Amino acid sequence: MSVEPWFIVAMVLSLSGYGIYLAGLRRHLVEPSRASWLIWAVATGIEAATYLAVNPGRPQGLVFVVSALSCIVVTLAMWRRSRWSRPSTTETVCMAASLAAIILWLPLQETFWAHMLVVGAVPLGFWPTWASVWEDRARERSPAWGLWTLGDLATLFVAVRSHGFGVGEYAYILVELLCHASVWLMVGLSTISPLRAFGVRKEGLRILDAYVPANPFAVRETHLGKAVFAARGFARGETLLRFSGPTVPATRVPGRLSGAADRFLRIARDRYMGPSGRIDDLINHSCAPNAGLRFTDDGVFLVALATIESGEEVAWDYSTTLADGDGTMTCACGAAACRGRIGPFAELPADTQRRYRALGVVAPYLDDQPEPVVQERAA
Repeated sequence: MSVEPWFIVAMVLSLSGYGIYLAGLRRHLVEPSRASWLIWAVATGIEAATYLAVNPGRPQGLVFVVSALSCIVVTLAMWRRSRWSRPSTTETVCMAASLAAIILWLPLQETFWAHMLVVGAVPLGFWPTWASVWEDRARERSPAWGLWTLGDLATLFVAVRSHGFGVGEYAYILVELLCHASVWLMVGLSTISPLRAFGVRKEGLRILDAYVPANPFAVRETHLGKAVFAARGFARGETLLRFSGPTVPATRVPGRLSGAADRFLRIARDRYMGPSGRIDDLINHSCAPNAGLRFTDDGVFLVALATIESGEEVAWDYSTTLADGDGTMTCACGAAACRGRIGPFAELPADTQRRYRALGVVAPYLDDQPEPVVQERAA
């Protein structure tokens, strides 16, 4: 029995897309929506199973099975960068739809309607990604979206050539095709080029792609591990990026965290901001920082405290968010004025505390601490 050429094309494109996306994830060249991938990991598994039940023997069903497994692999790769947070309304609706599909499929044996229910939940899974790309299309810079779109098109050809019929045959293929194509259009059709997605080196600095203004940072290795470097210049006072991540009560912050494992930012006496899984998790400490955190009603923003040149590492002083009782750590930032340890804000020299307060880069919950008293030397 001969193998349908379009089936091979669909498999190659789909697997290539997942492989390239996973490579970009490991190199921090994409900033995926954790919500979308968690939804897809569940929904694609259910969809693959119900599709095969509705359309037994169809070769395109194998494409969906492989895609579901690959989706789970990518989601697991993101797991270490994720923290639990309360599901959004969209996530809740999508998870409820997946649960309802399982109930229809297994106990009630309504496979067709279970299949259609999951098909309807697919766009909900894409909603967090659409919102993320709308805010910054560079977050999903990857040839994967183009490869997945073309893979869906090849899968559609397989369905047509195998004489498929009915809404149960084509609904999922068409919905996936439209959703993948929409993201590909949003990030730019030129991202199909691997060179643009993986970047090129120029004078030792990795240029990510044409969207440098939207994603003006590069991640490189230093003696401390991964670090964030400016891919363009920033003026003093300019906002660099917004810190994000789930709000975590102090009672739920794991103990004994240190080094790369400690991605928690204290934002109040009883609350922390957990890891975001994005580039803000990788910004290191410096005792002579060129950036600082500014807390506003709209969020926590990293701002430049001095002119930052292209190729310069971006760093802020962790002590500006630490209170008495917070753990201390050894500092190896390498600055000429390195203090040797990172400790509470109250332990900083008095003039350093005043300078940080004047710059507006001290966590607000620390502002109720008294100004340091400087003892006058006797004449």
